[in-house]
Amino acid sequence: MNDLAQPNVPTDAARTPRVGLLGPRGTFAEQALLTQPDLADHQRVRYATMADVLRATEDGEVDLGFVAIENSIEGTVNVTSDTLAFDVDLLIQREIVIPIQQHLMAPPGVALADVAAVASIPVATAQCWDFLHKHLPEAVTQAFNSTAEAAEAVSRSDRRDLAAIGNELAASIYGLEVIAREIEDHPENETRFVAVAPGVVPAPTGHDKTSIVVFQHEDAPGSLLAILQQFAARSINLSNLQSRPTKKGLGDYCFLIDLEGHVADDVVADCLKVLRTKGHELKFLGSYPAAGDHGPAVREAQGDAERAAEGWLADIRGRITP
Repeated sequence: MNDLAQPNVPTDAARTPRVGLLGPRGTFAEQALLTQPDLADHQRVRYATMADVLRATEDGEVDLGFVAIENSIEGTVNVTSDTLAFDVDLLIQREIVIPIQQHLMAPPGVALADVAAVASIPVATAQCWDFLHKHLPEAVTQAFNSTAEAAEAVSRSDRRDLAAIGNELAASIYGLEVIAREIEDHPENETRFVAVAPGVVPAPTGHDKTSIVVFQHEDAPGSLLAILQQFAARSINLSNLQSRPTKKGLGDYCFLIDLEGHVADDVVADCLKVLRTKGHELKFLGSYPAAGDHGPAVREAQGDAERAAEGWLADIRGRITP
């Protein structure tokens, strides 16, 4: 357990559930967590890195891990996907997508013209490149593990030329003033977070997503095509596909795949079974409710359709001669 984690994990089954997330207070992970009413009351245990969160979840220090896995601008958060794929045995329980507004914040009285250095996580700095290039071309950047850690460092610094990039929650927590709002290059910027836990697969909802890692049976022409044809043949839509090195040698890659559907769906289960049968090693990362504002409506409509289909089938079966 690192120095940001809270010690003395209780063992009482009646204790408040614990959720691990990137610290300190005021990260985007915390902002995303607060959008989930059933998770907001969990005891929050903060870790220095997302890999630490995932390892602590596997080790039982917390009941649930909560980490960023994908950004609409910067793409996959490799430390999360790689740790899930290679280092821990955890299953995704749900995904949460939130819009990302990045603000430039500094101690009270500091103006934009005073800023000579900008602190943040490198991903956030990259998301605000255009603003920094136009308004602070001479400013140097300082890398931190999170936007909240950067905001906390600025609040404790005696420098009057240091600012941080982060969210409004962090500005409020650390007593900073926002001197430039929504400085991200793309206003449609979003980040996808996942909650993970060992062992448990959530029940299907009718609007689900499944995540897997597929290791090639052999590195040969058409090997990826052979994998993808299994999904295409069953009209399974892939929402994400990326290759990652397996860390076993140059040119040795695996594929991280997000697909629509749940492992409880016959068509999804059949696809995974055939891939295994053909010699591909698979790591199952979870089947879970898909995010999106339309999600509840889709799930409700799916439930209505299933009930209508069951009623139709029951009527036909009821006509069978005894």
